[in-house]
Amino acid sequence: MAGIRRTPAGNWRAYWREPSGRQQSKTFATKREASTFLAQVTTTKSTGNYVSPHAGRETFGMHARRWMESWNTEATTHARDTSIITNHVIKQWGDWPLSKIDHLSIQTWVTDLGRRLSPATVAECRRMTSGVLRSAVRNRLIAFNPCEDIRVQKRRTRDTDELVISREQLRRQLLPAVPSRYRAIVAIAAGAGLRWGEAAGVCVDAIDLDRAQVRVIRTVIEVAGHTSFKPYPKSTAGRRSVPLPGWLVELLRAHMVEVPAGEGGLIFPNTVGGALRRTLFRARIWRPALVRAGLLGRVTSDGERFTAWWSDRSGTPLEAGFKTHTAAVMQVARYQAGGLRFHDLRHSYATWLVDDGVPPNMVQRAMGHERSSTTLDLYTRRTDDPTRILRALDDDDDEGDDGGPAGALVPA
Repeated sequence: MAGIRRTPAGNWRAYWREPSGRQQSKTFATKREASTFLAQVTTTKSTGNYVSPHAGRETFGMHARRWMESWNTEATTHARDTSIITNHVIKQWGDWPLSKIDHLSIQTWVTDLGRRLSPATVAECRRMTSGVLRSAVRNRLIAFNPCEDIRVQKRRTRDTDELVISREQLRRQLLPAVPSRYRAIVAIAAGAGLRWGEAAGVCVDAIDLDRAQVRVIRTVIEVAGHTSFKPYPKSTAGRRSVPLPGWLVELLRAHMVEVPAGEGGLIFPNTVGGALRRTLFRARIWRPALVRAGLLGRVTSDGERFTAWWSDRSGTPLEAGFKTHTAAVMQVARYQAGGLRFHDLRHSYATWLVDDGVPPNMVQRAMGHERSSTTLDLYTRRTDDPTRILRALDDDDDEGDDGGPAGALVPA
């Protein structure tokens, strides 16, 4: 039952029942304030938008942890989101009551993050913060999500983003610079367009060198430094068969003779037979190989010492001297900003196919995309050979019936 009563202290207390039937009350300085509040409560109850004025006392951290317990996402997604929300979001908002978090506070925080973190990380922080607050709205703890319309700094494309390697650079520079044990996994990423997890998860039962094809039927995932098999690829379309070029078939055949299959028939195992870890491979194999191939930084020698040359994220050129070539290479690999990513081999594969005129629907199937728009919009880049366009449009050798260039425009 709803009503207003005067308290012995001279204040006014509003009484009402929540939709659950629980009796609630709140004290005000004047009768008018109590009446206005009670009218608002009655309206929100009748429209189904009731939120208890006391619900927002729960802290952001308490609700965030309850929300995280309800997740049913993939292991890799779960690990990524947990890292973001633990290291950044709860660190900022954990002790704040939900009702005290407002739009201005969140926007100020996001703007400050933009000065210290990458735009991609800031966007993830905003997404996870909004997720917690959206859950609080759905559970009637707060009336609205203050994270709506928060502006995040746009990610600007740089010259070092999404690089494409040429086929000549791949086969003459990069592959020879990769240690022989790991050369085949780099080759299959570039020659078949496989993602890292798909390449690392290729087993003996998924490859047929006589028919020159590889089946993508499983992947390897890495969570908190531990690898495991996932018995299906990224999407339904990701389960596919990909043809292998002749040079890649020869390289894989030699690899399978030299390197024994690992756990579960892995074709690209680590030295103890387990699945390769992406983080270690990047630091110990991939980045140093780029340096040796002349695709990342520079190492020079005066006959006695080796000098490492690299640039940091701001573009400032730096150098340091070392006694060994290996030490200089590792210095550049560790500190040079940007550089070709392993996933850029997949970008390059798609670009080569499209530039050579392979129909988009065939490229889509080879890449394992659900939609052809993904193939064209995200995984293909402009060719570096503009003469292909000119050759396609050049009609000097063909002459029309009127003696002019074939296809020349004539008045209607």
